[in-house]
Amino acid sequence: MNTFNEIIKKGQATTEEAFSLFDQLKAVDLDYMIGKWQGSGFHTNHPMDGMLEFFDWHGKEFIDADNVHPLIFADSNGYCFKVNPGLIPMKFAVNFPLPKNAITKLLFTLINPLLRTRKSKARIRMMEYRGKISATMIYDSLPILDIFRKIDEDTLLGVMDLKGSPQPFFFVLKREKDGNQ
Repeated sequence: MNTFNEIIKKGQATTEEAFSLFDQLKAVDLDYMIGKWQGSGFHTNHPMDGMLEFFDWHGKEFIDADNVHPLIFADSNGYCFKVNPGLIPMKFAVNFPLPKNAITKLLFTLINPLLRTRKSKARIRMMEYRGKISATMIYDSLPILDIFRKIDEDTLLGVMDLKGSPQPFFFVLKREKDGNQ
């Protein structure tokens, strides 16, 4: 098994290695989460590996415990926009991943105005997961929990727990420099 630092640097692992790493990390409280976070993948051979990055996922924004923007993407000009995850067929995306090609990218670009929102679409609470109580994002309209653990002062490892999905999806969040509110 790779060491903790090797796994983080590599940005990929088996699901078992990712959980081993996740379980070693410290829990975070709700106040720690407040701000803007830039996201990136942490690949574990999950069907969604690379998908968010392909569609120019930017990250998440935690305004307060009851107002979270769980999916923020960037357009071709670098402008960030918030997406309503309730309009994305997550179970389909997990079971039948879209091809990462120019046509798929164009389709997303064309439909993203329909997916945009200004309203919060999630909240955060302290919840127990794998033996630790930590900040957990709860989607408003999807059976998904995102659980967070601290890698360092400005970096989190997150795991997306989608009801009915046999494999969790891992990702990394880095606090934006102006992300603290």
